[in-house]
Amino acid sequence: MTTNDPPIPMRGACRFEPLSSARWPRRRLLQWAGTGALLPLLPACGGGDDPPDAEHLAEAIDWGKQAIGQALQSTETSAISVALMTEAGVIWQQAFGMADRAASLAATTQTRFNVGSVSKVVAALAAMILCDRGQLSLDAPIAPSLPGFTMLSQGYRRITLRHLLSHSSGLPGTDARNVFSFAPIPGYAQDGEQGLAYYHLKHEPGELAVYCNDGFTMVELLVLAATGLPYARFVQQEIFTPLGMDRTEIPLQPLASGAYVHAYSGGQRMGQEFVNAHATGGVASTPADMMKLAALFLNEGIHEGRRIVSAAAVREMGRDQSADLRINPSPEWRWGLGWDNVRQLGLAGAGIDAWTKNGGTTFFASEFFVLPRQRMALFISGSSHTYGSLPIAEGILLRALRRTGAIAKLPSPLVLTPPPSASSPPDTAGLEGVFGSSQAPLKVRASGAAVDLLEWKQGAWQPLAQGLTLRTDGWWWSEARSAPCYRWIQAGGLDYLMRRSTGGSGHYQYVLPLAQRLAPLATELPAGWRARIGSRWQPINESPESTAPTELQITTLDLLPDLPGYVLWGGTQLLVADSDDHAGMAVKVPGNNGRDLDELHAEMHDGQELLRTGTLLYRRLS
Repeated sequence: MTTNDPPIPMRGACRFEPLSSARWPRRRLLQWAGTGALLPLLPACGGGDDPPDAEHLAEAIDWGKQAIGQALQSTETSAISVALMTEAGVIWQQAFGMADRAASLAATTQTRFNVGSVSKVVAALAAMILCDRGQLSLDAPIAPSLPGFTMLSQGYRRITLRHLLSHSSGLPGTDARNVFSFAPIPGYAQDGEQGLAYYHLKHEPGELAVYCNDGFTMVELLVLAATGLPYARFVQQEIFTPLGMDRTEIPLQPLASGAYVHAYSGGQRMGQEFVNAHATGGVASTPADMMKLAALFLNEGIHEGRRIVSAAAVREMGRDQSADLRINPSPEWRWGLGWDNVRQLGLAGAGIDAWTKNGGTTFFASEFFVLPRQRMALFISGSSHTYGSLPIAEGILLRALRRTGAIAKLPSPLVLTPPPSASSPPDTAGLEGVFGSSQAPLKVRASGAAVDLLEWKQGAWQPLAQGLTLRTDGWWWSEARSAPCYRWIQAGGLDYLMRRSTGGSGHYQYVLPLAQRLAPLATELPAGWRARIGSRWQPINESPESTAPTELQITTLDLLPDLPGYVLWGGTQLLVADSDDHAGMAVKVPGNNGRDLDELHAEMHDGQELLRTGTLLYRRLS
């Protein structure tokens, strides 16, 4: 879902390596959420030339077909579907592969895919419709509308709808229980709200932006409070049906056989996947239907002469929401309302503005592009995370833009050569330390004029990047061509390790915080946590229909030798234990590497100690 996600996984959805099991460990799950009939013509935007049609853009379409064909051959992806729209309408929609190999059913343009966190654009649109009607307000606190909403930090009372929609609320990330399942599990949003009562804010509302599924789960509850309608019914009634999105819904019961794609894992056919976090990732759709949503944005809220949402609301969704953040070490990342970025980096590198959202679930990955000035849009979805959705989407659009004359040529892939070494490198000892994130602890180790980066994996420090030296561009490089480079900065009084990487089609780079420096703690670990060190824990209240079954979710509680006093949960997150029965979040990392943070509470239930994180309960294994 999430955020997902863009050249980095935002998603609701990070990339993952296939596992042989049909189901997935929780940390992996959370890091991910022929031409048909034309749409009604979009109004032309000046000039006497005919709008580009399929024949005019044949080169881009042919390239896309070849790229998709290669992806199907080289990955476990069973099906991919795509649609491209210009002012002439949907000039290309095509499905590739099999919806169900066992039944010999080919995927068609009517076959539904889970769009994952692209659902957040729908949630933002639903919220803006209610703002137009005066039933919600972007900048009023949400707490008065949700009497059951409470947190351990009083700052939750300052959270607004704008914070929710722009990932800047400070909510912990994702309520982990029963997000993805093989049967619908009702009540996820209500459970998520109850789980927040056991959390502090991980940052103050509006202080920074870090990908957050919880914010959109709260939008579900706001829609219900404002209208009396369950979220799924509201978006069906107010968005999908008016736009004629007949193949789009939030499935609340199994779809008919052949109506959706069966993903495969390790050669095993998966059942229908349900995303119970409806607003954050629950929509199932087709690329052609998603083009009807794109057309609404391109027409500034009007569909076939009927206004669905105000033009001002559409523009606000596409406006950079990051300008007022106090901690914003990556200003190139321009969050919209619902959109991951309102100036997508791959197209911005060619001088084109694009609003984008990606989406990932356990088994699906999608990309949604809307180009307001070029009046163009694209949606692609496939039944795995390995088929390269972003490079394919960028490649099709860039070739289409070249053919229309919007860009003169395709941007060239970067060939990165480390710059010369800096003439006076700093004292590398000052760079040493341990850095925390939601992904894994990192260690910086100095070696003369160079530094090494190590990652904590499987109970030991393992090399991540070696022989980094300061170069004349201010970044620390290894000698490996095209490898990421690093630098250390301070923002908002915090020390961040930044990484610059090549993204998407390979013609641009992006910079995001990788981790935050953590200082040694002055106090010893409380006795209650010392007694739990080295223990293993297993969830007890996950549904048997969840794609994260308990047998794969055994989690460890340890110490990191380099930072005594912190609790290491699941081998990934360092927590600060401030009492015998509580350990809280330790980092504030913007972007994607500070998402989905846990906070642990030790509780007694029927004479047995359990650990709670949100609504998920763990029992200790002997």
